[in-house]
Amino acid sequence: MTVNVQLTDGAGRGGPRTLPALRIVAPGIDGPEDVVADADGTLFAGAADGAIWRLRLSASGAADEATAVAHTGGRPLGLHPLPGGELLVCDARRGLLCVDPRPGTVRVLADEVAGRPLRFASNVTAAADGTVYFTVSSRRYGLDEWLGDFLEHTGTGQLLRLRPGGSPEVLLDGLQFANGVALAPDESFLVVAESGARRLSRYRLTGPRAGTADTLADGLPGYPDNISLGPDGAFWVALARPRSAGVELLHGMPRGVRRSVWEVLKRLRLSMPPHPTARVLAVRPDGGAAGDLRAVRSPYRMVTSVCRTDHFLALGSVAERGIAVCAFPGADGSSPGR
Repeated sequence: MTVNVQLTDGAGRGGPRTLPALRIVAPGIDGPEDVVADADGTLFAGAADGAIWRLRLSASGAADEATAVAHTGGRPLGLHPLPGGELLVCDARRGLLCVDPRPGTVRVLADEVAGRPLRFASNVTAAADGTVYFTVSSRRYGLDEWLGDFLEHTGTGQLLRLRPGGSPEVLLDGLQFANGVALAPDESFLVVAESGARRLSRYRLTGPRAGTADTLADGLPGYPDNISLGPDGAFWVALARPRSAGVELLHGMPRGVRRSVWEVLKRLRLSMPPHPTARVLAVRPDGGAAGDLRAVRSPYRMVTSVCRTDHFLALGSVAERGIAVCAFPGADGSSPGR
């Protein structure tokens, strides 16, 4: 099922609502690309220097006890808390890791796929039976040249599975900059963000169509990054930047043109600056719209993750310092769409 996302406010009007005022907490965390919460509400984030941070939010949304608990030796991106207290970590330089915050130990779960080095591991989730699912954004470019993959539109992203005691296997290939991944509440399917295609793809794990993929939502108003499953059962999706007419035009050009544009930008050491719009979406498991929050002139830019707790939204950014926190609009019992 393909759904062009059109979110509405409580009066039925289309368009986003204003994202509540943001408070920046734990400014010592540089580039928290992903922010996740465990079952107790403790937040974890990975920093540009390889540190894994742990913090809790007070009733007012302030950060309590922000502490670096481990160091991956690489660049941690996507995180996923496990029931026993460990963390799964996708490290863009080291592969799929398991981190135990208590002693601060780090062990490698996978650093190659079918004999090839695992590069640019992006985001991760795990099923109740211990099966791990994770994404690779690009097999052509690493993190430091992510813009090359995004502009060239290479379609070399992957969705992988790691069963307990097994080796990584490819479930989907040819994805457009595969990014966030999350399991449905009943674990019947996975949702994968294809940043380069502005869509959420669905990979079915159970039922007569198990092992097949289709589109859950497309035509997103920006480029989706990390995904988290909220306590409301909705998929919360961070949009790293709004849709760009120039990027869309480039994606429609021949591959040689796309590659030439990237080579020129690389030679001139030009980049795509963070956009001053912060936006997050909530999408129901059936692909319907559940919420849309946006700040047009946000001091916190390039939002790459969103984590919903009972009372707050916690936002992460690969380009900013600290975690941005705001009161969840539905914390009083109302819907985020009201």
